[in-house]
Amino acid sequence: MTNNAFRARHQKVVVDHNTQNLGILSILLRAGFVSSVVRGTLSAPDPTQFHTAGSAQQRIWADLKYRDEKPVLNHMELVSKPSKRLFLNLTELRLICSGRRAQQVKPLGMGEIAIVRTRDKENQWLEAREALQLGLSGEVICRAR
Repeated sequence: MTNNAFRARHQKVVVDHNTQNLGILSILLRAGFVSSVVRGTLSAPDPTQFHTAGSAQQRIWADLKYRDEKPVLNHMELVSKPSKRLFLNLTELRLICSGRRAQQVKPLGMGEIAIVRTRDKENQWLEAREALQLGLSGEVICRAR
């Protein structure tokens, strides 16, 4: 969805409000791929309206980032699929972060991140390098560059 928004030169993208979307967008924000993430409703990115709106109306608004008229987020791809889940332990996470292949996951390149969902409730959504620092293994959901 974000690739289509970048191709259409949108400034903002709106997604459903759930923990998965919020987790992935916050990682993209920390990595510098999007410029801001705001909770809002279908009509506007307004946090005050978010709290009064029903769950069907709640949305997450993300400001897309461009540099020299080109999108900062060039590509996102799914790694773990519903038909084939891909869990990596700490050793395998260390391998992909240090430029080596683990299972079917190619190594991370320069400026590329992998998003990992862990079983830890406090740190459920992390970038692969953050998960490695915290000693948490998990499912590699997607990668972005």
